[in-house]
Amino acid sequence: MLKVEGLNQYYGGSHILRGVSFEARLGEVTVVLGRNGVGKTTLLKSLMGVVPVKTGTVQLDGRELTRSTPYERVRAGMGYVPQGREIFGRLTVEENLRMGLASRPAGTKIPDELFTLFPVLKQMIARRGGDLSGGQQQQLAIARALAPGPKLLILDEPTEGIQPSIIKDIGRVIRMLADRGDMAIVLVEQYYDFAAELADQYLVMERGEIIARGRGEDMQANGVRELMSI
Repeated sequence: MLKVEGLNQYYGGSHILRGVSFEARLGEVTVVLGRNGVGKTTLLKSLMGVVPVKTGTVQLDGRELTRSTPYERVRAGMGYVPQGREIFGRLTVEENLRMGLASRPAGTKIPDELFTLFPVLKQMIARRGGDLSGGQQQQLAIARALAPGPKLLILDEPTEGIQPSIIKDIGRVIRMLADRGDMAIVLVEQYYDFAAELADQYLVMERGEIIARGRGEDMQANGVRELMSI
């Protein structure tokens, strides 16, 4: 579904991404691991077109998107949940979800599935996003990204600052979405246990490069936890 080849990206004179290449397949969770400052968030922003890449290519379902705008990428089937959630605090839950449908034809209905995945959003449909707890805001951010029906869902540290019960709910939803087989998921995560539980494929980044990769079931045997602490 997603094919990334040779991504290089710079901030000023700093080389942030160094020849990053990988694929994310339908029905799988690809987990990107690494300490703070190794380029994980920059990688996701590059995939979404939020920051331009210097060289390399990004393809989704065989379509070249390297120079496309974020809006064009959403229309092509990318969904993005940024670090820090970035919901609209003054808008209601319903209005936030409708913002997620901005790339779809006018009048498109909010999918009922979102309220099945996150029942609390149905209960708080008229509440302002800023009045929700951190965990509820994260559920809203994920639901907003899912609203247009993406082929690829990109999540940047969805467990950050979230209570354990909500982390379990989010993990359950991510696994359910992957198991349907019609979506690829790329997940940046620092919480090793959460990542190991979900990963079908893992990538470990260090100084802008992928230094290790493999199947999720091999993370413990391959010493991935130790790699993250070096």
